[in-house]
Amino acid sequence: MLFENMQMACAAIRSNKLRSILTMLGIVIGIGSVISIVSIGDTMRAQFAGLYEDIGLTQAYVSTGYWVDDMRRSDYFTLDELERIKDTFGDEIAYIDSGAYEKADALYRRKKVKFEFTGIDYNYQEVQPVNMVYGRYLNQGDILGRKKNVVMDTDSAMELFGVENAVGKTFRTTLYQNTDDYTVVGVYKKKLNAFQALMMGGNRGNCSAFIPYTLLTWPNDWFYELHIFAAEDVELEPFFDRVQAYVARLHSRNPEDIYMYTAMDDMNAMDSVMGGLSMAVGGIAAISLLVGGIGIMNIMLVSVTERTREIGIRKALGARTRDVLIQFLTESAILSAFGGILGVAFGGGIVLLGGALLRLEVVIRPSIVLLAVSFSAVVGIFFGLYPASKAAKADPIQALRYE
Repeated sequence: MLFENMQMACAAIRSNKLRSILTMLGIVIGIGSVISIVSIGDTMRAQFAGLYEDIGLTQAYVSTGYWVDDMRRSDYFTLDELERIKDTFGDEIAYIDSGAYEKADALYRRKKVKFEFTGIDYNYQEVQPVNMVYGRYLNQGDILGRKKNVVMDTDSAMELFGVENAVGKTFRTTLYQNTDDYTVVGVYKKKLNAFQALMMGGNRGNCSAFIPYTLLTWPNDWFYELHIFAAEDVELEPFFDRVQAYVARLHSRNPEDIYMYTAMDDMNAMDSVMGGLSMAVGGIAAISLLVGGIGIMNIMLVSVTERTREIGIRKALGARTRDVLIQFLTESAILSAFGGILGVAFGGGIVLLGGALLRLEVVIRPSIVLLAVSFSAVVGIFFGLYPASKAAKADPIQALRYE
């Protein structure tokens, strides 16, 4: 019986092709909007997760809380304390430095370019690998000797010197009111997809370079925060809690006075915001499904009116009220489900096309596709219920007299 009802429903839909297409249009747009918006949101979340993985999910910054009023000199770290923390936690720490950076103008001949100089230790490449294309990375001698050597990316080298291979070239800059010449000892290449380039604001006006972190702790070797990377096999939350407690004891503070900013917490907060925003916008887009549902109800009422005589003949030949109800509900559900399938193809196509143009790996969850198609069928049944009920309750005698 169900198969026969489906055949009859498909025949009715084919007999009014244009009307059926226009009726499904609302469902197609509604489902397509939901699929594309939710998928774009999921893709953005995946890209953000990829960004955080690139910068290191195991890293954290530790300092005395900005809310603490009675700042003391002992709240600052020293190089000796950095070594003590490194020795205390041993292999649990993959990398540690002062977290210091400084923004300054780099001068080469008559050209001036704004740079952000980040202080790093010689083993920073172990936690943040880069592809060295010219020269070398900073070594232990650079760090211990406080040598004014620099490693920068190819884009920054091109911006300042006009060539990528800037090894051996020098420039002048002022850090902490000390003006000196700095020598480029290495140049690395960083590859960014369209999303990463967008999030980082491109390269122009955002040149960056690595220098020995000991240059940014000079002359008194005090610094405000620690920059830590936990080892990959360490359970992050309890580890950072222990680091926070240790730093508090080191500085005669309570643990709640120590500020611990972790990449994992930041990523989770961003993921929560992106997920909520995606669902909210997707929910707004789903309102268009109601418009599509109303369109289905309208066309089904027209169909019932047009087929009044057919209904009368069927009931006169013994069709039960339930049979007529199921027939029209099936037609309504198929109309809506088919529109849902087209909507999935439409929304998925938009997302895949956008991903191909931006060279991004898109995320389309099968559960969302299944939910969208199922929901469209439910919409068709819900809005087709009244027209189907009206058809089922028709008086066969009155229906046979209908012209």
